[in-house]
Amino acid sequence: MMLASRILYEDNHLILVNKIPGEIVQGDKTGDEPLSETVKKYIKEKYNKPGNVFHGVVHRLDRPVSGIVIFAKTGKALARLNEMLQKREIRKVYWAVVASSQFAVRSSQSSKHEITGNWELGTGNSIHLVHYLKRNEEKNRSFVYDAPGPGRVKAELIYRIAGISNRYQLFEVELLTGRHHQIRAQLAAIGFPIRGDLKYGYPRSNPDGSISLHAHEVEFVHPVKGETVRIICPPLSEKIWAVFNKK
Repeated sequence: MMLASRILYEDNHLILVNKIPGEIVQGDKTGDEPLSETVKKYIKEKYNKPGNVFHGVVHRLDRPVSGIVIFAKTGKALARLNEMLQKREIRKVYWAVVASSQFAVRSSQSSKHEITGNWELGTGNSIHLVHYLKRNEEKNRSFVYDAPGPGRVKAELIYRIAGISNRYQLFEVELLTGRHHQIRAQLAAIGFPIRGDLKYGYPRSNPDGSISLHAHEVEFVHPVKGETVRIICPPLSEKIWAVFNKK
């Protein structure tokens, strides 16, 4: 799919792109062209820029994940966005499809829940989930613990049930920290591995190798203009999203 059709926002400082499942954001050992390089070529061709083109990767999404990726077109914007990430000033909301259950929450020994309001399906009430994650580089996965320890980092997110069908639930997840495989690991730890995510315990893969996790919304103050930027990004593919009649 052409990059131009997937651009969600662009000005002289930023470019936000709807990543499709299977794309890598930055180069890796596979040698496949990363989205960052595709963006670089797009900028160079569109604006007829000679020489090297600056493009900074603000954050990444895992290869099987889809949705919003932010790139900076200037060093000034990149530095300020990196600072905003550190200060948790960029709001990031994801959609995750998990197997349906008769229970809204499954507790486990490796999780802590802070329940807001009276929990009911279909309401705006949310759950604050806290774990400690330890990344295993060799296995490329994060392991979940309920207490601090050597090599463990605190991971926090808020989620709520945004939709439910006979077979699946749609979770809306807001990240409060940005850890390796955080949403995938934390949801699996409470009994809700993401659809298609074999690495974290879902029993079947998706036909296209994706997992049903989508970076749906970002909101932040523009690093140069000072105005609020809020982008909502619908999934490009996978019929599963239509089950919940989301737009």
